[in-house]
Amino acid sequence: MQTSVSLWPLIGVAVIIAGFMLRFNPMLVVAITAIVTAFAAGFPVEKVLAEIGTGFVKTRNLPLIILLPLAVIGLLERHGLRQHAQNWISRIKSATTGRLLIVYLAARELTAAVGLTSLGGHPQMVRPLIAPMAEGAAEARYGSLPDRIRYRLRAYAAATDNVGLFFGEDIFVAFGAIVLMSTFLHEAGIDVEPLHIALWGIPTAIAAFVIHAWRLRRLDKTLHKELADGAAAEEAARDEAARAES
Repeated sequence: MQTSVSLWPLIGVAVIIAGFMLRFNPMLVVAITAIVTAFAAGFPVEKVLAEIGTGFVKTRNLPLIILLPLAVIGLLERHGLRQHAQNWISRIKSATTGRLLIVYLAARELTAAVGLTSLGGHPQMVRPLIAPMAEGAAEARYGSLPDRIRYRLRAYAAATDNVGLFFGEDIFVAFGAIVLMSTFLHEAGIDVEPLHIALWGIPTAIAAFVIHAWRLRRLDKTLHKELADGAAAEEAARDEAARAES
């Protein structure tokens, strides 16, 4: 005899989508989503409060773990980490923005594939090092960059980290998503070892690397087309003047 499954708990998905679309505080959105989902699932009030308290106790040291590295990175940036990264990469004549990001993409995928996911990341690697080095490589070839080009290079640097991490960690056999897929398939009557799932992530990771590397090569060509005529220096000067006036 089959029992009907209540779909009301899925209302939490709609709540979190609406919250992010309206640009509310992410922590507030997640907290409200958890409460709405719990009540939709029929949890009593005392159980909801107990789960929230348990989660708080388990993660109370998490802010300290997150804030300490950010404080160290902020101190390094204050003492010129970004400038040193730009100056160092500008002395390598063969370096281009695309080549630099391709090297970082390969390193990010390989380290994530062996479980070292914390070696990269936006706050600890992209912002203080990779993005300034990408800008420095472009400045060494084309001079001052307009703001629109700087923002584009920063976006590519962040995207490169995302692609490398997302597809690299799928190869690591102890990655949580692989264990989850293996458990889900096992409960559905399909016996698949986590190692086999990880192995099938290798072709996807290779394809992701090839496609994004091709996009980074196109980035180099686009930068050359837009900046080689020297018009970018005038645009950069106008951006600098606008910032000074404001």
